[in-house]
Amino acid sequence: MSDDTLFDKILRKEIPAEVVYEDESVLAFYDINPQAPVHVLVVPKARFCNVSELKDGDAETVGRFMMGVSHVAEKLGLTERGYRVVFNTGPDALQTVEYLHAHILGGRSMEWPPG
Repeated sequence: MSDDTLFDKILRKEIPAEVVYEDESVLAFYDINPQAPVHVLVVPKARFCNVSELKDGDAETVGRFMMGVSHVAEKLGLTERGYRVVFNTGPDALQTVEYLHAHILGGRSMEWPPG
C-alpha cells in the first residue's frame, strides 16, 4: 500500500474539498478536474488502494462503500436519467491516486466505448 495520499489528507480535513455527502463509511466530493457536468468522487473511509484489494475486505465494509455510492448518486439527482460509476485500477487504467475511489459521472448522455 502506498504512503499518505491526497485522499488520506482530504479525509483528515487537511486539504479542503467540496463535500457533497459524508457518513461513517464514505466521503464524497466534487472532482477538481470534472469530465462531465456532474463528477463526484466517493472515497471509502476504510483504506484500500484499488478495486483489486476489495477481495480482502469484509462484506460489510465493501457493501457500505457501494451503498454510499448509491446514496451519493441519489442525492445528486442522477437516478432518474442515469449515471456512470467508474473505478480506475492501476497504471493502464490511469489511476492517479493509490486509494480506492469511485467516479460518479452524470448530467449528460454517456458514450460507449468509454476510453
